[in-house]
Amino acid sequence: MKLLYLDCFAGISGDMFLGALLDLGVSENALRAELAKLKLPGYTISTRRVVKQNISATKFDCIVAEHAVHHPPSPRLRRASRGYKEIAAMIEKSALTKNVKRRALSVFKRLGMAEAKIHGVPLEKIHFHEIGAVDSIVDIVGACVALETLGVDEVQASPLRLGSGFVETAHGRFPIPAPATLELLKGVPTQLSIESGELVTPTGAAILAEFCAKFGPMPAMSIEKIGYGAGSRDLDKTPNVLRAVLGRAASALLRQGYGGQASMGKEHDTVAIIETNIDDMNPQLFGDVMERLLTAGALDVFMTPVQMKKNRPGTLLTVLCERNDVDRMAELLLTHTTSFGVRVHEAQRRKLAREIVKVKTKFGPIEVKIGRLAGKIVSRSPEHESCKRAADKAGVAVKEVYSEAARVAEETL
Repeated sequence: MKLLYLDCFAGISGDMFLGALLDLGVSENALRAELAKLKLPGYTISTRRVVKQNISATKFDCIVAEHAVHHPPSPRLRRASRGYKEIAAMIEKSALTKNVKRRALSVFKRLGMAEAKIHGVPLEKIHFHEIGAVDSIVDIVGACVALETLGVDEVQASPLRLGSGFVETAHGRFPIPAPATLELLKGVPTQLSIESGELVTPTGAAILAEFCAKFGPMPAMSIEKIGYGAGSRDLDKTPNVLRAVLGRAASALLRQGYGGQASMGKEHDTVAIIETNIDDMNPQLFGDVMERLLTAGALDVFMTPVQMKKNRPGTLLTVLCERNDVDRMAELLLTHTTSFGVRVHEAQRRKLAREIVKVKTKFGPIEVKIGRLAGKIVSRSPEHESCKRAADKAGVAVKEVYSEAARVAEETL
């Protein structure tokens, strides 16, 4: 399993995150090509090497053209305002990959729901100011693209240092952390900071809330690369950089398994299970609910026929999600179904360590998901979407491409 650990000793922002991933090897040209699919005018991106208190790092810059910004009194507020619907439509209409679209939409939805709660208005009426600016859109979509490019399976991070003092926003002067940042970081461990100023931005908080599965010290891992992404400020006592460590989870190390027994090379994690029984909802609405939950980041959604009280036929709707996402998923269920309540419990999972590799076939490169148990490959499964693209291009049946990819994977992996 490819693991990314973020050492946030100086906080995190969108440009720091992108700088760190570019430092790990994401191609600037490839990132630029993917961002161009947004058809978002008025900006250019560039990278440069900088030194922050003797630490060499990559500085990611998004330079916004003069015609793309408004001019309110404060320089911090010289940013375009966009509504959630406008941003979502831009992403959905783009030619970005399905996964990048899903994760980017989820990040913006997190931001929108945080802002909606703070201001007491519906999500549809939220207009982002700082977050809706061109550079913030580039940061968020770019982050999703970069993570997909690196093939990261899991993200973990250290506890956050938030900074101190006040920050000027489009809604006024607020103490640090800004209200949206604080809302997004519910349940995330934080630490005291010796530095003044805003160390964690709303964009950085939203990226962590979306992608980070665990917070704590760096886990046991085989380190492959280390990247440093620079921020825009020069702090008094701390290098203003985000350190990103990329490697493999140490599945060969002894881990504590079930019943107090040590298990070798098995993958374990804990997920939340949310359930609700429904017997009074239009069946046509279930498809919409499932789509909303998956778009918001649910790991899985499924429905089971059940017989309920008064002998009514009903549906058991089950959602699997990360523990940090329980509140958000429960709110979606209570808002978009007829349920008056949900049940939540946690379950431990044992799973194969997995990764996506490409095999060369007569139809071109095909992505294959491989599963390992104690380091040994025990499962090889061609990815349907990759097979479908190749089949469409070659004018053959998907099953033909699937069979060819499975054969090559069996022989070569």
